[in-house]
Amino acid sequence: MLRVKSGDLDKMGLLFERYHRPLFSFLYHMTGTAETSEDIVQNVFYRMLKYRHTFTGEGEFRTWMYHLARNVLNDSIKQNKSKNHEDVHVMADRIAGGNPADEEFEKRQDAESLHRAMAQLSEDHREILVLSRFQELKYEEIAGILNITEGTVKVRVHRALGELKKVFLSNENQRKAHDL
Repeated sequence: MLRVKSGDLDKMGLLFERYHRPLFSFLYHMTGTAETSEDIVQNVFYRMLKYRHTFTGEGEFRTWMYHLARNVLNDSIKQNKSKNHEDVHVMADRIAGGNPADEEFEKRQDAESLHRAMAQLSEDHREILVLSRFQELKYEEIAGILNITEGTVKVRVHRALGELKKVFLSNENQRKAHDL
């Protein structure tokens, strides 16, 4: 990014190749729609070019990138005035692949239950879990992205996991009662 900042704009393509998939994954988990996520990814890379002068190189590039992504996501939410989450079943089908074998069916059901539970979490809880578990960012990086301390990240992850467990188990109990 420092080379892009200094005018070597060809290096932006390398950054895109390296980071567009993890960025898309983060945004997809936050928005639930592929189309919206792809649009936001494009806007993030546009803002990277536009605001390249703000990258100092003192912190990690990923921290700066996810900070920009959060800003673009928040701007998108404000513009749309609503969060359009794709149907949980459609997300689960994409993740599970739809193989009819029993093992695949169980994985699909588990994935569906997990995504249903994730969709029921608050945006803050969902975001911290996506960053820590799906994006596998270190707590230190997450702290930089969210402008909070590492200790606060640990507490929020713990609370979000507790809430996810509670919602997941509640959904499973309801599903089992419905199946009877």
